[in-house]
Amino acid sequence: MTTIPTLNGLGAIADRYDLILCDVWGVLHDGQKAHGPAGEALIRFRGLAGDRPRRVVLVSNAPRPGDGVGRILDRFGVPREAYDAILTSGDLTRGLIAARPGARIRHIGPERDLGIFQGLDLSLVPEDEADLVVCTGLFDDRSETAEDYRPELTRLAARGLTMICANPDLVVESGNRLIPCAGLLAAAYAELGGDVVYAGKPHRPVYEAALTKGGDLTGAPVDPARVLAIGDAIRTDIAGARGFGIASLLVARGIHTEELGVTAEHHRLGDIADWLGQQAVHPDAVIERLRW
Repeated sequence: MTTIPTLNGLGAIADRYDLILCDVWGVLHDGQKAHGPAGEALIRFRGLAGDRPRRVVLVSNAPRPGDGVGRILDRFGVPREAYDAILTSGDLTRGLIAARPGARIRHIGPERDLGIFQGLDLSLVPEDEADLVVCTGLFDDRSETAEDYRPELTRLAARGLTMICANPDLVVESGNRLIPCAGLLAAAYAELGGDVVYAGKPHRPVYEAALTKGGDLTGAPVDPARVLAIGDAIRTDIAGARGFGIASLLVARGIHTEELGVTAEHHRLGDIADWLGQQAVHPDAVIERLRW
């Protein structure tokens, strides 16, 4: 495997890019508070001199609209000056639902995600009345597992219902814990023969939408060769960027923290070549935490 460089800061490569597609959970915050240097790095990127405007689109697999994610970022202390726009799996999910007016939806997920349905032509119904499933997560992601849902998923799959997965992540970082996400239930549904439509990374439509948004922000089409995706998940952030043909930067101190040995007790990133060699896809560079 070609040696993958480890960066001390984003500044080492920033001038190569006009648009950054930046993950949110695990990169800008840990589910409880902001990573200050990460926000500062994006602010400095946006302020780079040159004949091209530099823009940042936050791309999140959050199962809620972008404005809701913006309010969460405000609460955690992520500065608005760090980004130009937010694109979420929730936004894409709303588009998919809007294409099926009058849908009768079985919602699998916590009550806090109900905002994803606001203003759409649909009805939320019990399992046996549904013609579409929308999964935003587990009802109780602190105690439940995908196995708890197997009986219902088996029944839904037998009826041939499509599931829209509003968050393809398997887990997300929250403080020092990893919390299960909708992607786990979607994977279980697919294993049972159910049809799954994924809204978000690593799937191509979210990158197409992000580059369109970037072009709107800059006033001209964005050259994919000048786009950098930043994220902490090999399966979504890095695989998605690789599949779309754009460069990627892996933030090591995120959901892969334990695998990489960069726990609180082990402060140094160290040699991660062996771990990277075991992965199906590889980033163009690695950084411990996003910083300038």
